[in-house]
Order: sequence, then structure tokens, then C-alpha cells
Amino acid sequence: MEITVNGGKLSQKEINTYIMQIKEANPDKEFKTFNFTVDGEYVDVNYTYEAVPFERIRRITGYLVGTLDRFNNAKRSEVEDRVKHGLNTSCCSLEDIA
Repeated sequence: MEITVNGGKLSQKEINTYIMQIKEANPDKEFKTFNFTVDGEYVDVNYTYEAVPFERIRRITGYLVGTLDRFNNAKRSEVEDRVKHGLNTSCCSLEDIA
């Protein structure tokens, strides 16, 4: 975690207190940077999060899932038997439109 202080000085205790308050308000986040800007009696705090990997979510047979590994055999069979619909672009030509 990268910590910077601009415009003045903060004690390590003050920095730790700000960071602890922010982490308590955002318990599910991993922080990348903290930037403290001291302006007299005021302190502005800016922070960034670590990137979170994105998992693809699909709607399959009425359920939102990322993978099929938790499906039982009956639900897997439903997935295999699905009719997959596509977009048919060969229905007409430009001459038919004109």
C-alpha cells in the first residue's frame, strides 16, 4: 500500500487512524494508495482500490451463475438440452429493403 502526505505533516498515529476509519467503512475493499493533503486544520483523503477480477455471470435455466460446477446432473442436462437462439442476418438482402 502506497501512502503519501502533501502540504504538511501528519503523525503515523493520525495516518493509521484515517486508514482504519476508511477500512472499517469499506471492509470488502483492498486498498492500493492513500493520498493525504493537509490544508491547515483540514485533511483531504483520497484513496484507490486494487483491481477486482471480473467473473462472467450468465443466466442459465433461470439461475444467475458463473460456472456450472455446482449444478446437479438434472440441471446440467437442462443446460445441454437448451435451444440456443442466434441472430439470423441472412433473412433479407439490401435489394429486399430498397
